Amino acid sequence: MGFSAIYAVSSTDIVYETFDGDAVVLDLASGRYFGFSDSGSCVWEALIAQVPPASLVGRACGGGELSADDLDAFVARLTEFGLLSLAPEAAASALSPDLAGRLATAREALKIDMHDELADLVMVDPIHDVDEPAGWPVVKQ
Repeated sequence: MGFSAIYAVSSTDIVYETFDGDAVVLDLASGRYFGFSDSGSCVWEALIAQVPPASLVGRACGGGELSADDLDAFVARLTEFGLLSLAPEAAASALSPDLAGRLATAREALKIDMHDELADLVMVDPIHDVDEPAGWPVVKQ
């Protein structure tokens, strides 16, 4: 990973929301969803705001500092899952004071969890995959 690289959400199939500081990301193409540790949620928010990873290295994070190795591994997982991709045309942004403060108070190490137990349900197309005699939504066979 290039620490000066800028990343962006890889496609319109990736949707996300932050609830009380916890980011949840859903890949509509695969039905998988992702949850992050508190520090992971902060780093996700920073990366999608075009903050380069280099400006996160050494930042206070729950009593320690973000290391280059941990950040590299986290970004690599995000790109492997297809959530982030390089955005060479994007301009770098600075880390917001609010996000820096939340990162400093994070208690957990960088972590991303992938869940696919609801993938079949997420992948149902309720408009086109309806079997009227059986009810809605039922995937047509």
